[in-house]
Amino acid sequence: MDLPSLAVVLRAALSHVPEERKAAEESLNQFQYTPQHLVRLLQIIVDGSCDMAVRQVASIHFKNFIAKNWSPNDPDESPKVLESDKAMVRENILGFIVQVPPLLRAQLGESIKTIIHSDYPEQWPSLLHWVTHNLELQNQIFGALYVLRVLARKYEFKSEDERIPLYHIVEETFPRLLSIFSKLVQIVNPPIEVADLIKLICKIFWSSIYLEIPKQLFDPNVFNAWMVLFINLLERPVPVEGQPIDPEIRKSWGWWKVKKWTIHILNRLYTRFGDLKLQKPESKAFAQMFQKTYAGKILACHMQLLNAILTGDYLPDRVINLVLQYLTNSVTKNSMYQMMQPQIDILLFEIIFPLMCFNDKDQNLWDEDPHEYVRKGYDIIEDLYSPRTAAMDFVSELVRKRGKNNLQKFIHFVVDIFRRYDEAPADLKPYRQKDGALLAIGTLCDKLKQTDPYKSELERMLVQHVFPEFSSRVGHLRAKYAHINFSDPNNFRQAMHCIVSGMRDPDLPVRVDSVFALRSFVEACKDLDEIRPILPQLLDEFFKLMNEVENEDLVFTLETIVDKFGEEMAPYALGLCQNLAAAFWRCMASSEADDEADDSGALAAVGCLRAISTILESISSLPHLFIQIEPTLLPIMRRMLTSDGQDVYEEVLEIVSYMTFFSPTISLDMWSLWPLMMEALNDWAIDFFENILVPLDNYISRGTDHFLACKDPDYQQSLWNALQSIMMDENMEDSDIEPAPKLIEVLFQNCKGNVDPWVEHYLRITIERLRRTQKPYLKCLLVQVIANALYYNPLLTLETLNKLGVAADIFNHWFAMLQQVKKSGARVNFKREHDKKVCCLGLTSLIGLPADKIPAEALDRIFKATLELLVAYKDQVAENKKQNEEDADDMDGFDADEDDEEVDSDKEMGLDDEDGDEVSSLELQKLAAEARGFLPADEDDDSDDGFSDDEELQSPIDEVDPFIFFVETVQGLQASDPARFQNLMQTLDFRYQALASGIAQHAEERKVEIEKEKLEKANAQ
Repeated sequence: MDLPSLAVVLRAALSHVPEERKAAEESLNQFQYTPQHLVRLLQIIVDGSCDMAVRQVASIHFKNFIAKNWSPNDPDESPKVLESDKAMVRENILGFIVQVPPLLRAQLGESIKTIIHSDYPEQWPSLLHWVTHNLELQNQIFGALYVLRVLARKYEFKSEDERIPLYHIVEETFPRLLSIFSKLVQIVNPPIEVADLIKLICKIFWSSIYLEIPKQLFDPNVFNAWMVLFINLLERPVPVEGQPIDPEIRKSWGWWKVKKWTIHILNRLYTRFGDLKLQKPESKAFAQMFQKTYAGKILACHMQLLNAILTGDYLPDRVINLVLQYLTNSVTKNSMYQMMQPQIDILLFEIIFPLMCFNDKDQNLWDEDPHEYVRKGYDIIEDLYSPRTAAMDFVSELVRKRGKNNLQKFIHFVVDIFRRYDEAPADLKPYRQKDGALLAIGTLCDKLKQTDPYKSELERMLVQHVFPEFSSRVGHLRAKYAHINFSDPNNFRQAMHCIVSGMRDPDLPVRVDSVFALRSFVEACKDLDEIRPILPQLLDEFFKLMNEVENEDLVFTLETIVDKFGEEMAPYALGLCQNLAAAFWRCMASSEADDEADDSGALAAVGCLRAISTILESISSLPHLFIQIEPTLLPIMRRMLTSDGQDVYEEVLEIVSYMTFFSPTISLDMWSLWPLMMEALNDWAIDFFENILVPLDNYISRGTDHFLACKDPDYQQSLWNALQSIMMDENMEDSDIEPAPKLIEVLFQNCKGNVDPWVEHYLRITIERLRRTQKPYLKCLLVQVIANALYYNPLLTLETLNKLGVAADIFNHWFAMLQQVKKSGARVNFKREHDKKVCCLGLTSLIGLPADKIPAEALDRIFKATLELLVAYKDQVAENKKQNEEDADDMDGFDADEDDEEVDSDKEMGLDDEDGDEVSSLELQKLAAEARGFLPADEDDDSDDGFSDDEELQSPIDEVDPFIFFVETVQGLQASDPARFQNLMQTLDFRYQALASGIAQHAEERKVEIEKEKLEKANAQ
């Protein structure tokens, strides 16, 4: 497509007529891979005579095409862009940065970033020369700095080995950069364009020193030259002339940006490289020099900057935040704290405290956009940049490290605010100061709970100064709360009822904060009868709120309630899932509608799915409810198991796991999800293989008949296609394919006698992978596939191994692995109960084969190895049983009421002191989470030798006792071939005879135990 035609198509892409627009987009897609297409787009972008709207469409298309096609993700994929076109783009794009207006520069900048990340230095060695050359040209400095910023940013987060090109860049450019910087700083009454250049230099410096200081800057003269300029910028007042009036525009004004980046750099140098405690020995000299020469100067400048708060002058929030971060880091250093000390009262009471108080900006947002007020209040990123958060951090650190001199006077200051508030008439009460005082108490709550005399006064203080504010005329005070361990249950009850009432407050922020506060009360509630009567009303208020706001903290509270009430949630389960599903779709819609917005919608969507999982877990013993809930959740599962659901894939798979495990049967609708998971696994979801394994196991183990019988789709074939592709992929790491042999095990154990044609296929890929496997854990899993195949059909498996010519090698390898032990005597391989049991069943199955299949020598070796393995298995079972009983005793005596921290740790462990059945609760969680034997063992860690989630695995071999199976197999051999049995017994020495006798005795004991367990189970029902 020639240039004029391309311009016409681009203009049509702007058409208001959908048909014209669609035709233009199709045309662009059709011609985008033709030679010179990229070059022509670039020509249109820089053509000043062309309409700006057309140039903008061209720049967006150009950026998107380069992002997608410049460097293929797959190394085997053929290039989409001709090398000649790439070369032409690289030759011309840099010079255009200065020529195009800012609107187009942003798009070209993104394109340059993509190209640099892909091509520098290998395919674009001339780039650095272009930068150094243009830094010398007065009219090209901006373009050179712009490109150098992109170049330096490529290495900002790189490890030391990967930063080597950066050191060369610094060496070539920083001397000239310093010279330019110095001249710019010396300009009197500089125009705003100078600020843009200085800002670029600051960003280049920031990226270059973010992780490590380049060695060129260790020269004291060079470093000092940079520092003099930064401190000059820090000290220098921001020009008054030209500052925008609108505070939102003002904070992004060039000179305030320079101030922000200067402080950013000095903070980074101070916290990462100027702290003696954090430094490696070789960097201590630099840290000492920085502390001695610069840290105090910077602190003095920062303290001076904060005076703007005293005088009511403007200071951007981000600048305040960064300055307070520096002060907070200085509290722990004696020399720095001594500098602060003379002004500490002014700093604390006249600068820091006012930042903690509700202000005009808060009030405007509360009144005009309460949704945005809520969003900002719960946004972690907002917290990072907030002056209020930085002020709270400073107070916390000051009290933690310098509490002796500061805690008492700060509390007296707060108490005085409470007193003045109580004494003042309603229209003169210092509402905002009280807000700050309550925030201060909340900030210091953990410290106060541990410190005399305050810990005994906290409850009285809450009752006296917080409780009355639940009915305050001022909304932001109604939203304040603090949670402690109440000694008086009436106070606890009153506080909780006030919080519940707050859920119906007319102001949205109060309602949201009430739900957030409720969570800690629900967790601490010892008598659920306090909440039980109002549970329906609570849930109703929840969903009204969830219809109004997307907030994951709302969902956390709901999860806590569901977790606390367990099966009692059954009557509400369907309604809860329906409301959460509706909320999920709303969150997804808002997240998709505005990709540039914050991710609160996406986080809330994840929270909704997690809450659904919590509900499904709570009703796991009520399978009929799953049938009712399935239609509500199916659309979510269907959509989110495709690539649309990558951000929530783990959570969706957990829901699929619950639905396929606890439903009475797996419906055909649920079976329709199998192909979606397989498609994802084959395409992009290998990182989720461990999670996908769980529902696939459920499908095979709980829907075996359908899995075997159905041919459209053919589940057996699709399973083979996926596993063969993964296991034969030489680029796949050992750890990535661990779920594959586990799935083969599921197939063999659940489909005994029904998948004979697949045995050879699976043995082939298992043996092939075993040959090149490095990780011991994967080796064990692959050998267990062979053990499972032997248990599935020993004759067929042995014949297949002989046919493949690997039988002797496999058994030698297996026996060698069985004999490997550490210095401690512990086994290196097959560490878990499950591993040992599978090996026992596989080896025992060989013992029953006729003499023409297993020679006497081989039989002797198999028999002895099995005996030793059975003994090891017996000892491990006994040890684990003892350990579990001890853990249960520990849990029975566990007092969860001593203090907040212990309550919290109990919740994290999944314990619930209400139901008195902690152990089974814990086991249910493990079962429901469906790790069931699928957690990888760390081969370098002995800690997994004892307990393992393998013990939670449910499979047909659970009903098989390996001792009884062994004894009955040997008895079968004795009956069918007495002479062979006699020969075997005669080859055993005294030790093995004793082991055999012990195993036979234990098998009899196990028969008695199993009958007893069956009887107890029958009686319990």
